[in-house]
Amino acid sequence: MSYLSNKLYTLRKEQNLTLQALHLKTGISLASLSAYERGYYAPSIENLCRLAKFYNTTADELIGWRKNN
Repeated sequence: MSYLSNKLYTLRKEQNLTLQALHLKTGISLASLSAYERGYYAPSIENLCRLAKFYNTTADELIGWRKNN
């Protein structure tokens, strides 16, 4: 499992959401959401931004990029 897929799964579980509920809230298909969480493929930039906005984070955080201070 990649960092991104693990992060997406963890965020969804922390909010007690099902894939169906996340689909309804984001407009991203169930098949796509499932594939992202299983690491089968990465979201498009548009969907990555939708997910970041929904989870109140950044795309960089979702993919594991952090500033080195």
